[in-house]
Amino acid sequence: MKKIGVLTSGGDAPGMNAAVRAVVRKAIYHNIEVFGIYGGYAGLINGNIEELSLGSVGDIIHRGGTTLFSARCEEFKTKEGQLKGVEQLMKAGIEGMVVIGGDGSYRGANALTEHGFPCVGVPGTIDNDICGTQFTIGFDTALKTVIEAIDKIRDTATSHERTFVIEVMGRDAGDIALWSGLAGGAETIIVPEENYDMNEICSRLRKGHERGRKHSIIIVAEGVASGIELGKQIKELMNFDTRVSVLGHMQRGGSPTAFDRVLASRLGARAVELLIEGKGGRAVGIENNQIIDHDIAAILGEAHTLNMNLLRLSKELSI
Repeated sequence: MKKIGVLTSGGDAPGMNAAVRAVVRKAIYHNIEVFGIYGGYAGLINGNIEELSLGSVGDIIHRGGTTLFSARCEEFKTKEGQLKGVEQLMKAGIEGMVVIGGDGSYRGANALTEHGFPCVGVPGTIDNDICGTQFTIGFDTALKTVIEAIDKIRDTATSHERTFVIEVMGRDAGDIALWSGLAGGAETIIVPEENYDMNEICSRLRKGHERGRKHSIIIVAEGVASGIELGKQIKELMNFDTRVSVLGHMQRGGSPTAFDRVLASRLGARAVELLIEGKGGRAVGIENNQIIDHDIAAILGEAHTLNMNLLRLSKELSI
């Protein structure tokens, strides 16, 4: 393999740039030309392809977002759109691809593999909702951002004796809510993977108030309920002074943590190795600090599961 491409797709995640850097430098180390596809699958369809050099990825390992840019592309979900992408790859002489992103990005990579262009998926999403890996690129940095916000909100919650509802990202997966809530000492954590009971939440708040707790922190994943609506319900049912913070897209930004930079470097490099070995249709990941890979089609057929032991622990520690 003499020429490979790399693209980032879907929602951006801190550490994507570190992964791109690893792909480019690992490939060049093995005398392989690397081409960056700008703007995700939409950029592929439009032929936004440029050759990358060592200097192209200099000084990006510490930057959040993605220098290759990203976009969601409905057209690429169709066979016609995929064939347009294949045509652009053939025109550029690209023989294999590294795709960095989440579930939708993996589906695109699988489609390209089926069309004869071997692809390797690298898990880049703050939601940590990709099967076949213990952690995804960007998750650790997003957690750091959320925990810093929780710590600051707790200061003002304590000062004013208030109940705070903090809405975090996680449309279908509760990893950000669970891990940040446990690390931040939240009294209640609400995730998509488990039904919540307002009576139980109010009971926990009441018990805490009765034993002298002056404030409470409730973490809710955006896929479960609106933080604003939840805050209104609590205020109406409990008559507690309640405030709401919706953290939003600040969770996607920021300089990646050391963990995310190292993870991205290891995964990006392994993706190139797989292409060199002639293995397409794979997805790289990490388990027990070991870099592994799985069949990408098999990954797409599995459902993400939340660590229910951690959720149980959070309830036990927040009595």
